[in-house]
Amino acid sequence: MSLDNTKLLDFLGEIEKELTHKIVVVAIGGTAMTLFKTKPSTIDVDFTIPDQYYDDFSRAMKIVRPGFQVDLYREGMVFVTSLPPDYLKRSKPVQKTKLKKIKLLTLHPVDIIVTKIARLDQRDEQDIESCMKKFKITRNQIVKRAGQIPSLVHDKTFQTNLKNFLRKLNKT
Repeated sequence: MSLDNTKLLDFLGEIEKELTHKIVVVAIGGTAMTLFKTKPSTIDVDFTIPDQYYDDFSRAMKIVRPGFQVDLYREGMVFVTSLPPDYLKRSKPVQKTKLKKIKLLTLHPVDIIVTKIARLDQRDEQDIESCMKKFKITRNQIVKRAGQIPSLVHDKTFQTNLKNFLRKLNKT
């Protein structure tokens, strides 16, 4: 199933009906890029949610049962990458939503790129290129942010992915 902005926001509207209080939700990966309108749709939904809101969102998800893949991560985790504590301050608010109980944010574009490099499949490469182009992200911004994430600095797979990606950038 392909999920565009409208479907994503409709889904969150249903979640919101089941919430007991206001929460903060941060879209990551393709979900964030769809909300940024960097890509038209995503195939699944991914959020990282601050600890104090995670259980309420998770409970609401069990009631709503969206019918598509939704992956939830806690407190700045994105797949296997743990972002620095400033990820929340760097995240961008999604404008023009009708959500009242959900403060919807997207990861900062550089954080999206760094977390995609950690996995780096073909779709990730396309997403990274789109994100870099739309937000005019530089190679130096990517390298600097990657260096602020201790788990990535010491992760051999990430370092190999980063080198390969930067090498491709040099060729274009």
